[in-house]
Parts: sequence; C-alpha cells; structure tokens
Amino acid sequence: MTGCRGTAAVLAASMVVLGLSAPRLEAEDWPQWRGVGRDAVWRDAGLVERFADGGLIEKWRAPVGGGFAGPAVAGGRVFVLDYEETPGSRTMDGHERLVALDEETGERLWAQTWPATYRNIHFKFATGPRATPTVDGDRVYVLGAAGMLSCFDTATGDLVWRIDAPAEYGVTVPVYGVSQSPLVEGDLLIVVLGGEPDAKIAAFDKATGHEVWRALENTSETGYSSPIVIDAGGARQLVVWHAAAITSLDPMTGAVYWEQPFAIGGGLSITTPVRSGRYLVVSQFFNGAMMLALNPDRPAARVLWRGRNRGELPDQTDTLHAIISTPIVAGDTLYGVGSYGELRGIDAANGRRLWQSDRMNAQDRWATAYFVRNRDRWFVTNDSGDLIIARFSPEGYEEIDRTPLLAPTTRTRGGATGRWGDRAVLWAHPAFANRHVVARNDAEVVRLSLAAADYE
Repeated sequence: MTGCRGTAAVLAASMVVLGLSAPRLEAEDWPQWRGVGRDAVWRDAGLVERFADGGLIEKWRAPVGGGFAGPAVAGGRVFVLDYEETPGSRTMDGHERLVALDEETGERLWAQTWPATYRNIHFKFATGPRATPTVDGDRVYVLGAAGMLSCFDTATGDLVWRIDAPAEYGVTVPVYGVSQSPLVEGDLLIVVLGGEPDAKIAAFDKATGHEVWRALENTSETGYSSPIVIDAGGARQLVVWHAAAITSLDPMTGAVYWEQPFAIGGGLSITTPVRSGRYLVVSQFFNGAMMLALNPDRPAARVLWRGRNRGELPDQTDTLHAIISTPIVAGDTLYGVGSYGELRGIDAANGRRLWQSDRMNAQDRWATAYFVRNRDRWFVTNDSGDLIIARFSPEGYEEIDRTPLLAPTTRTRGGATGRWGDRAVLWAHPAFANRHVVARNDAEVVRLSLAAADYE
C-alpha cells in the first residue's frame, strides 16, 4: 500500500507539473521586434476564430508618450519606449524613456529616462523612439532614435551599461531617426550603428557592453532595417539590409559571407529582410522588391528577380513597392502592401503579379500594415487602427473578420510628408503575447484579449 501511495503521489505531482506547464506550451512572449524568432510568427493556441460583436475585451490601458517603437512583452512585463520634448525647447531637445508595466495589471513597475535631442530628425517625424526593445533574460536592450544604446535590468530598471553611439562611434543620426532594433545572438548584442569609419554594424558583449567586433565600412547611408539571423547553407548567417546592399556575415566574427548590391535612394531601406525556405526578400518604395535564392550547400545567394520599375504609383509598379510594411512569404507566394496601400500577391519564384486587392487597408501613400502569422491564418494590423483576421493564397485575399484595435494618433500633416490628406496613422507594430495583443499609439498602451476562453 505504501508503494501504491508513493506511486499515486508521483503521478499526482506529475499531473500538477504538466497542468502548470501545458499553457506555456501554447502561449509565448513577444520579447523583440516581430516576435520570438523575429519572423512575425505567433504560436499561441486557444485564440478566437472571429471577433466578438462588441469588440475585444480590454484588460487595461496606461498612458504613454509619443513613439513609433512597438512594445515588447517578456517575463510578465510590458516594455514601451516613448519621448517627451522639453517644454519651450527650440532645438527639439527632450528625454526618451523606457517604461516597464506589469503584464497582467498595467501597473507601472519602473521607468528610466535619458536626454535625447531630435534636432537632426525630420521635424514631421520627431514623435519618439522607433526601435522595439529587445528582452533577453533579465536584461532589456533599447536603441533610441538619437542613437543612445542602453541595457537595463528588467526587474529593477537599473542601468547595466550604455553606449552613446554618436559620441563614441561618430554616428550621424539619419533624417528619420535611428530605427534598427538590437539583436541578441548567443552572448552578443548585435546593433546596426552606422559608425564611422568601419562600424556600420557592431557586436557587443551583451553582459558588459564591450565591443567584440565591428564590420562594414560606412560608405553609404545606414538605412532603417533591423537585422535578422538565419540558418542557411550550413551556416548561421547575420543578414543586414543597408542602403547599398544586402550583406550576410558570420554573427560571431563579423566576417562577410556574401553581399548583393541593392542601392536605395534616400537611405530608405526600411522593411526587415524576410526568409522562408530558399527565399530571402526585401522590398522598397521606389526600387520594388528583390528576391534572392539562398544556396543550400554554402553561405551564398543569387538574384531570382527584382522589380523593374522606379515609379511609385500603383499603375507604374510591377512587383511589390513596400515602404514601411514588411512583406510575408508563404509557400511560393509573396504577399505585401505596396506604394499606395495596395495588397498584392506575387509569385515568389519569378516576380509575376498574381492578384491585387484594395480591401484590407486605406489606399494612401505610405499606407502600412503589419502581418503576424498564427497557424493557417494571419492577424493583420492596418494603420487605420483595425485588427484583421485573414488568409492569403495564390488565388487572393480572404478577410475573415476585423475589429477596432486602437485609435491612430500620429498625424502625417498632409502634403508636407507627401500623403494626400491629414490622415492619422498607427505606425507602431503591436505585440502578440500570451493570448493577448498589446498595442500603443502616441497617448496610451492597451492590452486586449484574443483568448477564446474570455469570450465563452
């Protein structure tokens, strides 16, 4: 009997452990730009199939300042970057701030500020930080729009280390602000800096901030695209898209594996490179898309096709002319939002357009949408503030449902930015974490439920 009781106790304990751990297998954090794998894939289960008639259930909302940086969610905390200009400043001086909120309640846990001048940033876009925080264990890394790189303790907010990139690396703040989210790879923090003369990209010891390597001469504009790391050709490859080329490097040493020229006017390399199987693609407003095929046997790539047009209007473009919105590749099809908000499906193998739709978002210059894959469907956030459940196929666009997410607050001020009206936009990528969506604008951050159980 004692043995039976012991066996029963072990089984009961095992069931408790399994019961506690099972939800974690179906829900995950959003610790960096574009999620866990930096690939805009959200693996949570137990989510709504359609939206309730009354919209999404609000768990909390909290005030924040201006910023384009999407939130990060990790370890029970939400991290949000914002900016406040010093009242009466004529030189656009102010403070950037990192705020840590309790994920369940929205209560502010801590906040850290540092001086930041936006005088070199186009005043129409001097709203706040651009780069999503990167959380790794008990550290959170942030890169401000004026080039300040900081590491904080996630629990206390204490500063661990800091690098003033303009002062220490000769970085010239680009016209639209520093925008690349830092990337953790092993013991390294990899940052696209634009440092002079030979530190376009650099790697630091993530624990101390000491430089480990630097790479690429800074002979062109740095651009605004965040780097990714992929496994391809039998090697781990760091892929960086800057305004002159797509470059693959060894993430441990900074040694260049391969480089494909792709000159971008105005330094506007913005979207994140997207890898799917053998495909690696980037897309740009004027140049259009360029699709590479990754070599399966060694770190190398070749051009499959590239856009032929250099206009911007939809009837002047052939493939995909994205500006802010990172496209997606599913199977052998490329999907994305083009120069004036048009949604397109493109044959990934040859660049041939399969279809075009104007149903998903506003048809306006620089219109933007963010795509997040969940199993066989996509959650799409458009810049009008809608959350959409959709499917994409070579045959077309299927919209399953949509609901208001968060009111857009960023004003683009009409013709001054080239848009056709003074339309408010939502240009911060939401975080999808633990069966919820966390979104921010220039006034507040909100956590809304996507858990099916909350709507039963």
